[in-house]
Amino acid sequence: MKVGVIGVGMTDFGEFWDKSYRNLIVEAGTLAIKDAGIEGKDVDAAYVGSMTPGLFIGQEHVGALVADYVGLRGIPATRVEGACASGGLAINAAYNSIKSGEYDIVVAAGVEKMTDVSTGRATVALAGAADQEWEAFHGVTFPGLYALMARRHMKEYGTTEEQMAMVAVKNHENGALNPHAQYRSTITVKQVMESIPVADPLKILDCSPITDGAAVVILASEEKAKKLCENPVWLKTSACATDALALHDRESLCKTEAAIRAGRTAFKKSGLTPDDIDFAEVHDCFTIAEIMAIESLGFCPIGKGGKFTEDGETKLNGSKPVNTSGGLKSKGHPVGATGIAQACEAVLQLRGEAGKRQVKDAKYGLTHNVGGSGATCVVNIFAGGDVE
Repeated sequence: MKVGVIGVGMTDFGEFWDKSYRNLIVEAGTLAIKDAGIEGKDVDAAYVGSMTPGLFIGQEHVGALVADYVGLRGIPATRVEGACASGGLAINAAYNSIKSGEYDIVVAAGVEKMTDVSTGRATVALAGAADQEWEAFHGVTFPGLYALMARRHMKEYGTTEEQMAMVAVKNHENGALNPHAQYRSTITVKQVMESIPVADPLKILDCSPITDGAAVVILASEEKAKKLCENPVWLKTSACATDALALHDRESLCKTEAAIRAGRTAFKKSGLTPDDIDFAEVHDCFTIAEIMAIESLGFCPIGKGGKFTEDGETKLNGSKPVNTSGGLKSKGHPVGATGIAQACEAVLQLRGEAGKRQVKDAKYGLTHNVGGSGATCVVNIFAGGDVE
């Protein structure tokens, strides 16, 4: 049985003092339900990705909250948490609940309100995704963890700071074409290189921002999807994997093993290969993360991600467009919503509705959503409605 995507909706991403957590999810949910052409009573269940609302806004128990305010009161509604991969895991849970035959129409939602607290408090909240005893307790932040990975990647493979900067430049070019993006301005390699240092070799323009936002996708069984949509997008497969939480316990700092495993499983289950993928949304929380992602997913050999980027292969007109939405770097990174927003972009691309950032003749799209420094990864593969 196939699983279709019958509706998507997302808010703008940014810093919204006039919108609450529930305002954001209501906005995205209303858009998704309207896009699907259904009513709330048609939905069987919901899974809500939200990383740490308790620390950001003092609110837990958000499954029931979201169901209530989006007009779904009474249905089973479960919060799903996997750090920054919470949204991807919500899609995975929704997908598996339909594949099992339990439900026909399921909401996968993601939401985070991050800017109501100080940067210091946000840093503490996000540090919960690292190993508390071995990393966070000693003051290592996520820029520090990814800086360690970047330095090792540079030493082993010759990756340069300029190549990492090119990731940021490319994603801002794409984000400038996305009306939902937090940052819609272009930047240059020189600006990235001269921006404020955060954790050597990463600068502020190598880092994704703190963001408010919500996104929702509505999945349906094959029978329901065909009944409700003329040409639904299909979620061919959803795969997730894990790795050691602490960096020092991993086989290598230069590879994200969870992404490698999730990618291999997704390709095996879908019957596709990396060459079949026409575009990808990957988890570029830092520029080095995108380079490691495209290597882990098999779009280029391990250690060649910097050169692949430098050669323009990941640009909108390249052989493998990556982060057509602008990615986390430009579109924004409301941690619980990120994986859902990636899926929204995949659906728009496969419908041919991505506007100026549209990938020509796109048939297959992939999303790659990572939790923390890579301990969790979800890979979803989507296919256009006219593709088996």
